[in-house]
Amino acid sequence: MNIFQRMSRRRTFVLAFSLLSIGLLSGEVLAGGKEYIKFATLAPEGSTWMQEMHRMDKALGKATGNELRFKFYSGGVSGDEKDVIRKMRIGQVHGAGFTGVGLGEILPEVRVLDLPFLFDNDEQIQNVYEKTTEYFAGKFDEEGYVLLGWAPVGWIYFFSNYPVQTVDDLKPAKSWMWQGDPLVEAAYKSLNVSPFPLALPDVMLSLQTGMIDTFYASPVGALAFQWFTKVKYMSRVRMGNSTGAVLISKKRFNEIPEKHRRALLDIGKKSLQRLVERTREDNDKSIEVMLKNGLQRAPAPTKAELARFQKVGVDVRKSLTGKLFSQELLDQVLAHLKEAQ
Repeated sequence: MNIFQRMSRRRTFVLAFSLLSIGLLSGEVLAGGKEYIKFATLAPEGSTWMQEMHRMDKALGKATGNELRFKFYSGGVSGDEKDVIRKMRIGQVHGAGFTGVGLGEILPEVRVLDLPFLFDNDEQIQNVYEKTTEYFAGKFDEEGYVLLGWAPVGWIYFFSNYPVQTVDDLKPAKSWMWQGDPLVEAAYKSLNVSPFPLALPDVMLSLQTGMIDTFYASPVGALAFQWFTKVKYMSRVRMGNSTGAVLISKKRFNEIPEKHRRALLDIGKKSLQRLVERTREDNDKSIEVMLKNGLQRAPAPTKAELARFQKVGVDVRKSLTGKLFSQELLDQVLAHLKEAQ
């Protein structure tokens, strides 16, 4: 047997062993009858997100006699959101917290909630989410997922090395775009900006090396990832509101004893509603912290410039209608927006 054959056999053995290990390690029922929901998230330990997740876990344990608990894989140790989706599909991970990018990989039409320059205030956001939850829950169910609840990331701003006040201010920027995000790609196209598509873990290094000098994020995200330390300004204009949600594999959900499913749904809903409120507070606090650490606020756009940004939003809606979402769904969202004006 030559060296290539030996290497081939070794690789086959390693692959087989790895697959077997995955099967063993992903067993949901452990000694004593305790069951776990393996949960992945990009949120780091210590963040408000994880504080609320641990709080939800304790409440679930109490409600189920400690028979059902979460096992968390935080800080992106399970990979980017696309990696987590693949792991959920093979049962290696059972649940996860996703931003709109990850949700869109599963259900593209949910990105209607992420449309740039769509919302004006928190009341509009709340009304749209309340009115569309039943619809999206049904759609996620068809794809094999249970929508435990919404967890929006919050308002998204531009962070850059020069003040972004007008549409033209973005044109010379070396802007980051989350790789594979069709919605932001369409937004930058309308803004006449050529972005640098990068995975989330590559953003910090790219800021450090000067490959990019502009990014978009929520205040909590910019602070948590420390990206704000590599730029000088935060815009007052808001690019949009970033959606987020917690999904549980429908297969795993159906394996949970029926007596515990209702507890999971009820506790999850309450915990995520509380998380939404805390996230809004944390975004405000994050802005204060960043400003104290040298970040500056760019001037507010004039009414004329704000109208130009809003026109970009309209252009993006038109370009993505029929691709990511239907005209009917968009019309429903716009109608819910008007109800809260």
